[in-house]
Amino acid sequence: MDHTPSLSNLVAASKSSLDQLLPLEPEINAAANMVAECLASGSKVLIAGNGGSASQAMHFAGEIIGRFRSNRRPYPCICLGTDPAAATCITNDFGVEALFARQVEGLGQPGDVFIGLTTSGTSSNVVAALKVAREKGLVTIGWLGRDGGLAKEHCDHPIVVPGEDTARIQEAHLILLHYFAEVVEAMG
Repeated sequence: MDHTPSLSNLVAASKSSLDQLLPLEPEINAAANMVAECLASGSKVLIAGNGGSASQAMHFAGEIIGRFRSNRRPYPCICLGTDPAAATCITNDFGVEALFARQVEGLGQPGDVFIGLTTSGTSSNVVAALKVAREKGLVTIGWLGRDGGLAKEHCDHPIVVPGEDTARIQEAHLILLHYFAEVVEAMG
């Protein structure tokens, strides 16, 4: 089998992965509207992921507190795990599984939304944060991959991008983050 990189093959694979979002449109719309309603009510969004998903979580937080396309008021959105002092303290003292959960416990309030990103659906620190978020009365949204894994069980709004290719799942998550930002920005 030829594994030579081909842009046309990559585009075809990406399109196939993104097409899998269309049947999820009702759940995606419900989750995006939940984020917009949360922010409109004065509550905040907490978001977290590992590795590439952490970069996407940071990207989303920037779009929400800054701007996506248009100038509007900033909305409170915090990407967890980005403060090195807090992250190293928590992982050293409580273990990596507590990295996001401890921050959700300290920062989250009922009415807030927690979005957990995990392309495998099994990241223990994202799953732990989803559990704590639910216990605290936050709405939980998962941008997940594969079959949703254990994370799916702890999400009020699980959005599962099926497939095994992490890159394709992350591309679909990028579409989600831009769509959610559009929905938030549409409210003004």
